[in-house]
Amino acid sequence: MNLLDLLLLLSLLTVVLMYFYGHRREAGWLGVAAYAIQLLVLIKLYSYMQSDRIIVAHLSFSVMEHILIWGMTGLGWFFAVISLGAALFASWYTAGEWQDTQKNMRLQHIVLSLNVFAMLILLCSQDFITLFIGWELVSWASFFMMTHSGGKAAKAAYRYLIYAMSGAVALFAALVLIMVKLGSTSFSVFWAALPTLPDSFLWLLVVLFFIGFSIKMAILPFHLWQADAYAETPGANASFLSAISARMGLFALALVLLQPVGIERLQHLMMPLFTFVDARTLLAWIAALTAIIPTYIALQQSDARLLLAWHGIGQGGLMLLGITVGTPLGVAGGLLHAFNYATYQGALFLAVTAVLHRTGTTDLDRLGGLITRMPWSYVVLLLGIIGLAGLPPMNGFVSKWLIYKSLLDQGMPLLLVAASISTLGTILSVYKLIHNIFLGQLRKAHYEVKEAPWSMVLPMLILAVIGFITGLMPGLALSLVDKAQMALGYDALPHHLGGLEWKTGSLNMLWVVGILIYGIAIGAVVFYLFGGRSHKTHQWDNYAGGHFLSAEVPYHYSHNFYPGVMRVIGGWFRHQTLNVEMGIRHFVQWSAELCCRLSQVAHPTLYMLMLAVAALAFVG
Repeated sequence: MNLLDLLLLLSLLTVVLMYFYGHRREAGWLGVAAYAIQLLVLIKLYSYMQSDRIIVAHLSFSVMEHILIWGMTGLGWFFAVISLGAALFASWYTAGEWQDTQKNMRLQHIVLSLNVFAMLILLCSQDFITLFIGWELVSWASFFMMTHSGGKAAKAAYRYLIYAMSGAVALFAALVLIMVKLGSTSFSVFWAALPTLPDSFLWLLVVLFFIGFSIKMAILPFHLWQADAYAETPGANASFLSAISARMGLFALALVLLQPVGIERLQHLMMPLFTFVDARTLLAWIAALTAIIPTYIALQQSDARLLLAWHGIGQGGLMLLGITVGTPLGVAGGLLHAFNYATYQGALFLAVTAVLHRTGTTDLDRLGGLITRMPWSYVVLLLGIIGLAGLPPMNGFVSKWLIYKSLLDQGMPLLLVAASISTLGTILSVYKLIHNIFLGQLRKAHYEVKEAPWSMVLPMLILAVIGFITGLMPGLALSLVDKAQMALGYDALPHHLGGLEWKTGSLNMLWVVGILIYGIAIGAVVFYLFGGRSHKTHQWDNYAGGHFLSAEVPYHYSHNFYPGVMRVIGGWFRHQTLNVEMGIRHFVQWSAELCCRLSQVAHPTLYMLMLAVAALAFVG
């Protein structure tokens, strides 16, 4: 038994442990210990990770004369670190007072451990069959996590099930085509054959893989299911889903299509009717639109969890955009953004859940002024939104800088503008988030609200601190990215503790953060030592519109927060987004009815044969 065998065995035993002991009060702490031990084993594996080395598990079996094996590369190791880290903090968060408000914590513990095990199986896949098996395990494990408590999350998850089953069919079709064409399902055989595959066959594979993997990642136009499903999942499990679950699609796309030879082939793969657009450019623009549209949908949300969930979709678009640039700088930026996003998005969801735990709501129109009652939650949310907005000193700034720099270096100014537009929308919406929850007037209903317990505050605060430390010293996180980048065949970035040295421009966050803190310190000195004109006032010692405010005057800025912006984009989003969604629904319904009718005719086999012949003629 090697370390990878031990890791998979420990993950499976965690599922068993949660099944038998998940109902006990100490189950959350057992989960923390289990995920911590798995993370230690994974860290031990770090020393064995080389650019071209695969650590193979002894787990194997044969399916139709194909021997299935599992092994871990640097790419799988990188995403495994994020997965286990997200599970550790989610379990820690629910180990204390949170579980007193839940009806069935046992199911929450089981589905969390099941998701981790499924992800490890996926991340260790070594051919298209094991990839398909792992993908289906992850899809069903995510479905169980979203549906175990019922309610709105379950309704949204059933919507996801339709998407997921369609994606599974697309992936299975791609697997069959590769098997028929190459006689093997091995990744290495597929990558070696990429330069010689016919354009028609490769286009079909690109479409099938994109459909299959983009559904999980919620890339346009397959994004409509995710926000509701993730936002309504109970407690810290929503944090886990948003932090890493959707990133399994990024892992799969990077693994299958974006090897260096794959990027070169995609650049020369022109669209049949639009010969001025190649496959890589098409993927990049889909990623850019995914970064923009969901971000501005987030701007319109009045529920904190929905706002964050929509941002999760947009941030996934930025990750894919960096990966599709296909240079060491772009790939590093996309992968680093996946890590950074997991830290600040996990912290944000946990902070919002703490607010829900204390106030019973995440409705932005019913909150405000909680900074005086929940100061630590405010600090976590503040650090989190700085990371989400991509501003220093948090780590989100570093990964976005890498993505922007790669777009500039590759001569893609329009894509750079698109990425900048998405960042503008993020800044606007996260200010709305923190203002409507923590700033402004404290509502009467929340006078007696207290800070969340330390069992909830500590894990989310540590996540926020990790985001700050890896923003101040990004070399720590880039060392993790190196393993994944080299596994994909790219050179590691020449980085140091504070950033990197690059031929067209360098970044040193130690200087950036130092200057930022210096400026803040100068402002604080001027304000506190030389100001002397401020005095504290009660929140009701104020007036607006010529009338003094009092407890009886419901004066709040939160509702309709950006009316000017909404007048410009609101109608377009409402009408166009709904029209696209209804079009997809009608197409799916029509396709289902057509398939139903074809299956009920007297000669269904004839129709299937005709379809198979047409497909073979196309790829041939």
